[in-house]
Amino acid sequence: MVLFPGALRSMRVRTGVPMEAVELHEKVAKSINAGDVEGLLGLYEPDARVVNEDGSVIVGREAARELISGLMALGGRMDITTRFVVDIGDIALLSNEWHFRADDVELSGITAEVARRQADGKWLYVIDNPYAVALPEV
Repeated sequence: MVLFPGALRSMRVRTGVPMEAVELHEKVAKSINAGDVEGLLGLYEPDARVVNEDGSVIVGREAARELISGLMALGGRMDITTRFVVDIGDIALLSNEWHFRADDVELSGITAEVARRQADGKWLYVIDNPYAVALPEV
């Protein structure tokens, strides 16, 4: 399945059934906007890789806790627009454009993400690079 932004308008989050990979983006924004560190960490496999702003790679959900907690401490709001989702079986390639705004901070970027469908039907991140393409500062 390949999804592009126009196709996303008709998608709805369904309760009690396996989620679609594209729903990860909505869940990320919802967790960040609620300041829910555990909710965001729960979207990653235990050994997931997260690329830091400096290009270093953080290995594992628990190692990502400090990075995620620091972002949440800013108390800002994140908006995410899905660029595309391509899946084959239980693997998906995703990308989104994100904007985060807090009192004195404004960050944005374009992601490169890989997710895997779990046995229970949920999708979790295996690799998350939130800085795959940095947007120019305005």
